[in-house]
Amino acid sequence: MTRFALTLEFDGAPFMGLQRQSHGPSVQQSVEDAAHAITGEDVIMHAAGRTDSGVHALGMRAHIEIAKPFDAFRLMEALNARMRPDPVAVTACEVVPDDWHARFSCIGRSYIYRIANRRAPLTLELGKAWQVSRPLDEGAMHRAAQALVGRHDFTTFRSVHCQAQSPLKTLDRLDVRREGDMVLIEAEARSFLHHQVRSMVGCLALVGMGRWDESEVGKALAAKDRQALGLNAPPDGLYFVRAIYPEA
Repeated sequence: MTRFALTLEFDGAPFMGLQRQSHGPSVQQSVEDAAHAITGEDVIMHAAGRTDSGVHALGMRAHIEIAKPFDAFRLMEALNARMRPDPVAVTACEVVPDDWHARFSCIGRSYIYRIANRRAPLTLELGKAWQVSRPLDEGAMHRAAQALVGRHDFTTFRSVHCQAQSPLKTLDRLDVRREGDMVLIEAEARSFLHHQVRSMVGCLALVGMGRWDESEVGKALAAKDRQALGLNAPPDGLYFVRAIYPEA
């Protein structure tokens, strides 16, 4: 068996999420079905993270194992051809050691959330960003975000359906900046809880709109109570950017 590491880019809008689901299409199903059509083998894809319905990826890492001899470039080309018209693309493919695991070897994950801060309706960005028409103070959002950096109990920012054993996570970075009418929130950690990034973004947006004082984010964190959450941002603006691995 040869293990191949894949880098995936996808539009999450038509999928029920990355992980295979019984009630609708998924990114995992698209990749596995394409691999089966190419090789005739029952292939299982393992990914660095899980994304919800509507969440996108710029550089999701995953791996599959194939028994038949295959060149990495040919496999990438074949997968991309077979997955059409699904909005999933393999942007890189390489052979990796048998002990390399897309999920368990990963030591860091980064996301970016895009808020379109304008009054005009979205056209090109529809479904690819969260539109907030009220002016946002990105400086206040960034200052408030720093209360969340470090190791904390993130119960307030955790979905009630989260399957993680502990709400304790270490958030390495949470930065807010503006590029024109786009407010960008960048988050990086070893791992995240279910809905953690979207929940943090929602509360920061309340600060940006002036509905919350900057100190309210820290108070929500300290409450360790999902009921203290101000707002859970929609999935449209969330992108998995990259998975980080130890250097070989």
